[in-house]
Amino acid sequence: MNTLVLWDIDLTLIDARGLGHEWYRTALRAAAGLDLVHTPSFPGRTERAITLELLAAHDLEPTEELVTRLHAELIDVATRERELLPSRGHALPGASAALAALAARENVVQSLVTGNLVEIARFKLAAFGLDEHVDFEIGGYGSVSEHRPELVLEAVRLASAKHTRDFRSVVIGDTPHDVDAALHHGAVAIGVATGRSSSDELREAGAHIVLTDLSDTAAVLAAVLDQA
Repeated sequence: MNTLVLWDIDLTLIDARGLGHEWYRTALRAAAGLDLVHTPSFPGRTERAITLELLAAHDLEPTEELVTRLHAELIDVATRERELLPSRGHALPGASAALAALAARENVVQSLVTGNLVEIARFKLAAFGLDEHVDFEIGGYGSVSEHRPELVLEAVRLASAKHTRDFRSVVIGDTPHDVDAALHHGAVAIGVATGRSSSDELREAGAHIVLTDLSDTAAVLAAVLDQA
C-alpha cells in the first residue's frame, strides 16, 4: 500500500516558540506601518487564518493585496533571521530518526501539512537537518486556505498527481486542528503530545493513535504503517 505521511512542523518536529510572534511584529510594521497589539493564537492554524485575524484586529481590511504583502514581509524577515533558528529552537526528540526510518520504507512518501508558508517551512526544517526526507513540492501550506482541511486536500492532490498513484494518507500533528484536518478527508490521524494539547485532548479530538513524543521510532513506524 502506498502511504503518504503528512507532517506538521511546529511542536511536532521542532520547537521554535516565540520567533513567529517576533516575525509577525516585524512584518506588520513593514507592510502596514503598525505596531503589533493583538497576537492571534498560532497552534494548529494556518498562516492565512492568522493573517486574516491579525489584520482585522488592527482595523485593516484584509484584501488579497495586503495579505500577499504581509506574507512577503514574513518571508523576508524569516530569510534574514533564519540563522537564528538553531540557537532559538531545537528538533524534538526522535524527529530525525522517525523521518529517516519512514524514508527507508518502500512505498512511503513524506511531505507536510503545516500552517507555515512553504519558504518558512523549508527554513525551519533545514535549520535542524530535518529536510532531507521531505518532499516540499507536494505539501499543503498555510497560504492555501484559512481552513486546515484544505491543506490536506492540496497535499493529497499534489502527491497523487506527481506520483500518478493513489495514497492512503497519514497526518501527524500536535493539535486537535491537525486531527480534525485528517479526519475531514478520511486520513489516519496520529496525535503527538509535544505541544500545548494533552494526550487526552488529542484522543477526544478523534486521533486514531496518540504518541507521547517521537522518541520511540518503532512506535512511530507501527502507528504509521499498521494504521495505514
